[in-house]
Amino acid sequence: MTHPFRTSTAILALSLGMFGFVPAAMAETIVDFTVAEYSSKTGPFFQEVADAFQAENPDIKINIEVVPWDTLLQRLTTDVAGGSAPDISIIGTRWLLDFASQGVAEPVDSYLTPEFKSTFIDTFMAPGVIDGKTMGLPVAASARAMLVNKDLYDKAGATPPKTWDEFYEASKKLAALPDTFAFGLQGKEIETDAYFYYSLWTHGGDILKADGTSGLDSPEALEAATLYKRMIDEGLTQPSPTNYTREDIFNLFKQGKVGTVFTFPMLIPQIKAEAPDLHYEVLPFPEGKAKATYGVTDTMMMFADSDAKAEAWKFIEFAYKDEWREKFDMGEGFLPVTRNVAALDHFTKDPDVAGFAAGLPYAKFAPIIANWEEIADVTVRTMQQIYLGEVSADEGLKAAAAEINKIRGL
Repeated sequence: MTHPFRTSTAILALSLGMFGFVPAAMAETIVDFTVAEYSSKTGPFFQEVADAFQAENPDIKINIEVVPWDTLLQRLTTDVAGGSAPDISIIGTRWLLDFASQGVAEPVDSYLTPEFKSTFIDTFMAPGVIDGKTMGLPVAASARAMLVNKDLYDKAGATPPKTWDEFYEASKKLAALPDTFAFGLQGKEIETDAYFYYSLWTHGGDILKADGTSGLDSPEALEAATLYKRMIDEGLTQPSPTNYTREDIFNLFKQGKVGTVFTFPMLIPQIKAEAPDLHYEVLPFPEGKAKATYGVTDTMMMFADSDAKAEAWKFIEFAYKDEWREKFDMGEGFLPVTRNVAALDHFTKDPDVAGFAAGLPYAKFAPIIANWEEIADVTVRTMQQIYLGEVSADEGLKAAAAEINKIRGL
């Protein structure tokens, strides 16, 4: 039963408010923000930013929803189709062209002041510019590298490799150690294709040829895929790579069970927090015919059908303040996308960060082309079939290239 005093007090307050004696509740604008989950820290961090913003802007409510990367694109696609898209979201930059061409992304040039724009590093701003319009802002950046477990290498009498031939020989020594997998090979879910690109690029191949057709039917692609399959067959990887996500591979490395993994900077804070006694080293990928690493950016995008664009942009500017960017980049293990944070000692002198940043001069990015996710999915499925022995590397890659060319209309 309702307490009579509380009821009358509520009615009195409402009546007084109606007659102007008590301020009526301030109208509140809600900004829906879909956050991609990088780690267990991501949601709490952005909620902290939202709380701080709301303390200064009590008329704006930031509604945070954290969504795993593996389901994010499907979730956003469904929301857009259903007319319930968020106001802003973190997305994979590789999705931006499709969102822009569909009219889903809001150009932000009219909101972007020269002062705010100057805070960003130009290299990371470039992927968000489509047809001369800024369709999003870089929110996270990384380059990939090789991590080796120094203790396991020492026990195996192996030297950290500089070439793929050395990598293969070192892996044979590591695999001879008890309870040790030489190479953690990802074969499941997001970025299974990226694990292949590391080998493809360093063997001298590319995702697309100069004429725009798929590069998966090239001799370099065949050499790259054949190496991975050979290592699986010879027991130089963990069993059944198609059962292992990137997080599974990371966990094996943190547990000291894997000699070598290919990874990005966000693994470093995880190691320091969960496996502080692990001795590791950040090194470039093995070379074949070329040096290469994978450069990746994610984007903060505003949706065109948002009815709270001014409020959403106000929050975006707040979230890009140096104090928040420093905390985000250091907490998640990303390379900075803003100039002031990039100038901090942590990012200029820390050997781990330097190990990843060293690859930026020869970094390759996923191509900004239509239907990229569909094309990447073809590569993922093909590599899984090759790893499982369902097709030969030659047959699988040729079929994948033909399917990709069909998707591209070539």
